[in-house]
Amino acid sequence: MSRTKTAETIENVEFPSFDASKATDQMRAFAEKGVEQSKEAYAKLKTGAEETQKALESTYETAKTVSSDLSLKTIAALRSNAEAGFSHLEALIGAKSLSEVVELQTSFLRKRIESTVEQAKDFQAVASKAAEDVSKPIKTAFEKAVKDIKAA
Repeated sequence: MSRTKTAETIENVEFPSFDASKATDQMRAFAEKGVEQSKEAYAKLKTGAEETQKALESTYETAKTVSSDLSLKTIAALRSNAEAGFSHLEALIGAKSLSEVVELQTSFLRKRIESTVEQAKDFQAVASKAAEDVSKPIKTAFEKAVKDIKAA
């Protein structure tokens, strides 16, 4: 008797049918969605890479210009210091007494200290501007990337 009930139960149970056309449509939709997401991700990556390249190129050009400015400023300071040193040496050679030598030396040292302080201020100003100019393109690109990430 148990066999008969089991056979009847099996005959009465419906198993879900597998529709291959629906599965194919679902797989196609899934694949198309994946391809579309991949295209979007690639486009974003490409745009980001291009923007980064532009920022780095701009930074490089700025660094090159700033480096040239600093080099010229250094050469001018070295020239000024050398000329002052030679002028002082000529004055020392023409000194007639020890008191005149001491006076020349004291005056020279005072002028050199004042000149050194002034040159240091100039270098600091140029270096500060250089650091700001060099970092500006990267800072701008970073801020844009953060903004884009927040927007996404």
